[in-house]
Amino acid sequence: PILYSYFRSSCTWRVRIALALKGIACDVVPVNLLKDGGQQFSAEFKAVNPMQQVPVLKIDGITLSQSLAIIHYLEDTRPNPRLLPQDPKKKAQVRMIADHIVSGIQPLQNLRILKQIGEKNMEWAQNCITSGFQALEQILQNTAGHYCVGDEVSMADLCLVPQVANAERFKVDMGPYPTITRINKALLELEAFKVSHPSQQPDTPAELRA
Repeated sequence: PILYSYFRSSCTWRVRIALALKGIACDVVPVNLLKDGGQQFSAEFKAVNPMQQVPVLKIDGITLSQSLAIIHYLEDTRPNPRLLPQDPKKKAQVRMIADHIVSGIQPLQNLRILKQIGEKNMEWAQNCITSGFQALEQILQNTAGHYCVGDEVSMADLCLVPQVANAERFKVDMGPYPTITRINKALLELEAFKVSHPSQQPDTPAELRA
């Protein structure tokens, strides 16, 4: 498998966690979203993904973009360990939390949007994440065990950790979100979350390496 990745991309981080949890080794092709005016806009990469976004995973003779589509494919073809509970209610909760982050928070504060916002981009990102986290904290108080839904790592957790990292990068006060903070801390102790961390990637700048 080949993963087109940017070390700081939260969407790509979700996929890196899934690959690590499922023990899938892959070659990483870095796509620097800032260098050369954004390498994702090159004709070469547009041929790989017309949406000009990472992640992209080439696997089993197909090319997949969109992090949740990739993770669902990995879940269907390599089901161990499971990232979606078998119980329909818990499965729906996992998907709800993942969608809440993937659709309701992250796109509003991604690089493409922040460039358009301009000088108030930090304030914009903080507001988007804060409103999303207020709702998410409330949801997790009803679903969480050790992790987002019960005591098993799920697709929801793969979305949570990168989003908390974004919140920290944008200097969001995490004080009002004790459940999010607790789950994030527990997840970051797991090996798959450590090896997939932005500080550990082939394209991580030297000053940001852990």
